[in-house]
This record gives sequence, C-alpha cells and structure tokens, in this order.
Amino acid sequence: MAKEHHYALTVEWTGAHDHGTTGYRDYDRDHVIRITGKPDLVGSADPSFRGDATKHNPEEMLVAALSACHMLSYLHLCAVHGVVVVRYHDPATGEMTTSPDGSGRLTEVMLHPQVTVADGTMMTKAQELHAEAHRLCFIANSVNFPVRHVAACHVQNA
Repeated sequence: MAKEHHYALTVEWTGAHDHGTTGYRDYDRDHVIRITGKPDLVGSADPSFRGDATKHNPEEMLVAALSACHMLSYLHLCAVHGVVVVRYHDPATGEMTTSPDGSGRLTEVMLHPQVTVADGTMMTKAQELHAEAHRLCFIANSVNFPVRHVAACHVQNA
C-alpha cells in the first residue's frame, strides 16, 4: 500500500521595501523559506532575473534537490548491498531555456557523483547501484525533464 507524505513550508517575500512592485526594477526578488524547526533558507532570483547572486535561487535548489535525492537513494542502496561508501561528492549541473514570452523550463540536469568506496571489491556493485538509485529517486520521478548521471567510483587510498 502506498504511503502519503506531506510537506509544509512558508515562502515569504522580503523584497517589497516601501514601494512594492511599482515597477520591474523597483523591488528585490529576495525571499525566505521557512520550515518549522529548521533554519531559514534565504533566497532570491537568478541574477539574470534581477536576483541577488549571493542567495540561493529556485533553479539551483531544484538541481540541489535532484542531486541530494540521488545521493540519499544511492547511499541507502549501498548500505543494503554491503558497499561501504566513505566519500560522495557531486558537482551537479542544470540547463534552463527561457522563451521570448518570459516563460522557461529546466531542460536537463546532469549529476556527476564522485564516489569513494572502502575497497576495490566493491567497485562493480558501487557503479551498478547508480542506475537503481536513479530509478528510486523521488525528485527525479517528479520532474518532466531528463535527469542523467555520469558516475565515477574510486577506491579509498588507491
């Protein structure tokens, strides 16, 4: 039987200043994401859309969610299959296309997991489990664009 999981958060726009959206250049895209019991996450728009480059933007957060979900699915599978992962690093990337009407969409996310395992006997299984992690990833199963991965596995102290 399928289980339902519910998530609740609040997004609050903090960029109104004293004049709100009186003009395209008159407001900041800054906002705060609040989740009860967790630190606030400060965000803005991508700098291309007048956002603050020092803050997280929604596109980056979606790429991060895909990367983190793959990692968590992968680490779970490794633990179940006796693959001891001692390091995991993913320099993930995302591509977005915008249209003349102002709309846009992410067109692809590429994950590049760099995994270090405890010993060489685990290498084959470690590599194979990325495909299963991709199949299980909740976030990758929820988006309508390709999420690809090119994984590399290494042996600790090799």
